[in-house]
Parts: sequence; structure tokens; C-alpha cells
Amino acid sequence: MSEIVQLHRMNVGAGFRAYSLRGGEKAAPIDPFLGVDHAWMSASTFAPHPHAGFSAVSYLFLDSETGINNRDSQGMRNLIRPGGLHWTAAGRGIVHEEVPAEIGKTVHMLQIFVNLAVDRQEAEPFALSIEPQDVPVVHLPGVKVRVPLGDFAEARSPLRPPTEVCLLDISLDEEASLSVPVSAGNSVFIMPIFGKLEIDGQLFDSSEPRLPVFPAQATSREIALQAKHGKAKVVLFSGLPLRQPVYWHGPIARASAEALNSSIAAYQSGKFGSL
Repeated sequence: MSEIVQLHRMNVGAGFRAYSLRGGEKAAPIDPFLGVDHAWMSASTFAPHPHAGFSAVSYLFLDSETGINNRDSQGMRNLIRPGGLHWTAAGRGIVHEEVPAEIGKTVHMLQIFVNLAVDRQEAEPFALSIEPQDVPVVHLPGVKVRVPLGDFAEARSPLRPPTEVCLLDISLDEEASLSVPVSAGNSVFIMPIFGKLEIDGQLFDSSEPRLPVFPAQATSREIALQAKHGKAKVVLFSGLPLRQPVYWHGPIARASAEALNSSIAAYQSGKFGSL
């Protein structure tokens, strides 16, 4: 059985709007994910900011009008193109910034926050990327599945991130259906991106800020999708819960209050580096 979770609308100035989902111990049961923003960004909105204790992941949809210029305090400078994904494993701490490559054009994206196991939260930061043309694609009757993370059918992403998760970008023609297998022990949630569809027999509309969350269970299962009244797109997220505490402060999340305070002090003293 699924739990229906409400998304929250977020606006930052005139250049950023999103439907936001947040996890953590007292929020939606989406562990090992900490949160997801389904976002539209058309201007430089966020100043350079710190991350520590988790991974910040950006996935751009193919309909994005432009890419993102990404940079961090480890020296990474790259363009995330529409259809591509960039994973920043913040570890002990990093300073990060992303801005639209062409101001005035809109980036259509997911900003995904994935927790790190406690024994990886003090690791050296690093980044992984996959270019649009390297994302595996599975074609089925009326269905296209892009696999930027994890695996589906015969396709597997070449990325091996520090937290093993699956992200499937699923496009369905009208009335097309798909059954997605989920491994035992994995939590799952499904975010409608556009259109209307049934998820395990329950109707969801992308214009309504809600989505189904399927908590981890001991046995494997399949989740049924079917587009209704036109084409539809959803993103399926799944992963094995880490089941560890989460202590938040802005863009920093650690597994204990002591570690959180240590990260904040390290950032304030310049140990995360600078851009």
C-alpha cells in the first residue's frame, strides 16, 4: 500500500519555482533520499552555498531550454546538458553553485538530495556525471524509459554512486502501461511530471501537488503505471533505506548533532574551500 504525500510549492524570486518533497526522520518515508525539487529555473537564484553529509544530484529533462553551468570548490567546472545528470557527493564538505547556461531560458530539472551512509559522510568530496547520449534508454510499446541511475530491464546506468539508488524517467503514450519491478527492501516514490496516469490503480494528475510513496517491504513487488487522457511522464525513485538519524541545518545534513555542529564550524572557518 502507498502513502499519499503532499508536495510544497516553492518560489525564490522570479527565476525559480518548484514542487518540493522533503524526507528525514519525521517527514515523508523516502529514505535514502532526503528530498527532491521538481524545478524550473530561469535566472541565477542561489549564491554559492555549502553542502556536507549527503549528495546533491541534478537531472535535466530533455525539454529543458538550456543547460546548467556547474562549479564547485573542488575545481569542477562543467555544463550539465538537457538529458544529463551530475552527482556531487559532498562528503565532509564542499561549496557548490549551479546557474542556467543561458539567462532568460528555462531549465526544467530535478534537484535531488541523497543521503550518504554515516561512514561516508567524512569522505573527500567528488563528482560523477553522465552525458545525455550516454543515458541508457529502454523502448517498449508506447513507453520510453531513460535510466540515468540504477537499472531497468536490460539497461543499467554506467554511474556507480556512493549511495545506490535508481532513477527512471518514464514517458508513456495515451493508455500505454508499464509494470516496474522493485527489489525487496527498497523504498519507492513516483513523481508525476506531466499528464494524468494511474499508479497501482489510483489516479494522479501532475497539476496536483501530491505523489505516492511506497515504504520498504520485505518482498519484491511490481508497480503498475498507465497513462490516462493523453501522454504522461513520471519519474520513479527507489533505493535501500539507510535507517540512520538525520540532523539538518540549511544545506548541511549529518547523522548526529555533534557532526552537524562540526560541519557548520568547518564551513565557517573556510575548510570547505571557495569558488
